[in-house]
Amino acid sequence: MNEFMVDISLAEKLEKFTSNWVQATKEPFTNHPIANFLRNDLKEEIATIVKDFDDTYLIKASAGAGNWANVPWLSILNPKITKSTQDGIYPVYLFNADGSGFYLSLMQGTTEPKKSFGKIKADIRTELIKEYILAKFPELNIWGEKEIDLHANTSLGKSYETANIVAKYYDLNMELDSQTLKQDLLELLSYYRKMEALDIDMELQKFAKTEPPEKIERPKNTVEPVSHDLTCLSKPFLLLAGISGTGKTRFVREQAKATGSLSDTYCLTSVRPDWHEPSDILGYISRLSVSGDAEYVTTEVLQFIAKAWRAIIDAKLKLDDNNTDTRLIVTGEKGQLDEVLPYWLCLDEMNLAPVEQYFADYLSVLETREWQWQGDDFDYGCDPLLKSATIQQLVGEAKSKLRSDLGFGESKYDREWDLGFGESKYDREWDLFCEHGLSIPFNLIVAGTVNMDETTHGFSRKVIDRALSFDFGEFFPNDFDHFFTPTARPNTLSYPIHAQAAVEFLPALDSSGERSIGFLKSVNAVLDNTPFQLAFRALNELLLAVISTQPETDRQLHAVWDDFLMCKVLPRIEGDHDKLTVNNSATTNSNAQSLLDELSLVLKTELADIWNEPKNSADARPDLYREKIAEADNERILRIACRSKAKLAWMQTRLQRSGFTSFWP
Repeated sequence: MNEFMVDISLAEKLEKFTSNWVQATKEPFTNHPIANFLRNDLKEEIATIVKDFDDTYLIKASAGAGNWANVPWLSILNPKITKSTQDGIYPVYLFNADGSGFYLSLMQGTTEPKKSFGKIKADIRTELIKEYILAKFPELNIWGEKEIDLHANTSLGKSYETANIVAKYYDLNMELDSQTLKQDLLELLSYYRKMEALDIDMELQKFAKTEPPEKIERPKNTVEPVSHDLTCLSKPFLLLAGISGTGKTRFVREQAKATGSLSDTYCLTSVRPDWHEPSDILGYISRLSVSGDAEYVTTEVLQFIAKAWRAIIDAKLKLDDNNTDTRLIVTGEKGQLDEVLPYWLCLDEMNLAPVEQYFADYLSVLETREWQWQGDDFDYGCDPLLKSATIQQLVGEAKSKLRSDLGFGESKYDREWDLGFGESKYDREWDLFCEHGLSIPFNLIVAGTVNMDETTHGFSRKVIDRALSFDFGEFFPNDFDHFFTPTARPNTLSYPIHAQAAVEFLPALDSSGERSIGFLKSVNAVLDNTPFQLAFRALNELLLAVISTQPETDRQLHAVWDDFLMCKVLPRIEGDHDKLTVNNSATTNSNAQSLLDELSLVLKTELADIWNEPKNSADARPDLYREKIAEADNERILRIACRSKAKLAWMQTRLQRSGFTSFWP
């Protein structure tokens, strides 16, 4: 740390940080001197210049949130324009991911506009603002460059490039001069101050009417890449359980908005009480036509599944049938997954009908998903939901109608823009689907909202074992005190990219998996000789959770175990005193040691680091699904109490009061 505390010039500090960046990212993030140097020394140096110009301006810096950022930054905010890097216009230093140099950029915040306007409109708005600012201040065209290259390899890092209005580049191979750096910053700040009087949205309306549409550069690709910084789920099937009105359906809706748009990547389906077979959700063959020929009646759900498949195809991933497997295989590279958005299917009030009946096909096929990785190359395969034998019953117009209903026919765009290829866009893929069937696309996330009352059905272990069950009130609590000004927000979730745990993907903290395996064996010893005993599926999903989270500390690893208990183990446990009493053949005393008590004793040891820590304690476990709303990265980690401890106590109290208990609220 001492080597960064020497009194050096602005140029030397910028060079020191930039040249040390790449090596720093190969080392542990927590309390790293380079990250602290950016947040403290370099930030203070820039603040000294800025405060002389205007002491109301805010200075913020980020090297990452819990892990290294791909592109670190240091921003300057005029509170009259914006107080957040997520919206508005502001100057910012952006440091190349490869440490080759840095930019002083006039930047736009894009996070909040995408939430307000949707991704497509927000992208167009970003381009309009860029053109408007450069037209309003033509001197900026001479001051800097409109295009920047940060050598980023994450979508978040690349997004800074498109949000740039104008920037000046400083190559580390060239000698940096403190006076020039200071003068460049003051020049940009002088333009920035003049923007205080602008009402951007009102001015945009005028500008858009006067500027010829062909001069405004529209986004070339309306699909926003999926960020590597998202929280990848370990399973694409979620049960969101909680009392009515807690916001379960809205949660799914907001997740879809965060990564895509409601019109494209979200489907809300209300479950009907009379659903009892898979055809209610996936469609069926009908022979009620005049000719008596077979015709497939599709559903909104099946059409949405096909829509998710089209997103995979449009991202240039290849569908392959040159294999010994009878299934259709998707092949591609890891970087291509950045272009594939999560598609959220929300089954509202999912247990109004028996899930085991109408969702049987999905539950079975879900377990056949396979990901195979060779370096950055992958294969994905899955058994079909809509089998090829069913499609092949259709002939002529009936088959063409199914193709059209599923969106694999010729589109309006294809008709208006003849590409001269002599075939429709999805001809090859449709032939493959006809031959192999339509399986679960890897970017489909199914989320069922669940209420447990006298009008709904319970869940068998077949359902629970295949899902991630969230007690919504525990994972995403309603905080009445902060209704108008929330202090925390859910992480943005994405689909899993593993289905079978492999040792090469485990984090260094548990590189062989022995720690997680030992934990599950301790839990299973309590569940031995009970209906709740765990098997290989549970172990695989625990290891997948560790792989998805990549914990770096014991508390993070224990947080993964804690959430696994909440999502996969405790939902399986229910019963009366007899069923939950340890060695109940020896005693019928309702006060005897229960399985819940035994489990608590084991977990007190296994989760010792987090078991007794209260929320907000510096030693409490991190929340893996939420973060604080804060500008500084190191202030975003939300500290919470051990979830399984509280849940076990709640279940035990319920057992003592009513003689029966279960996980469900």
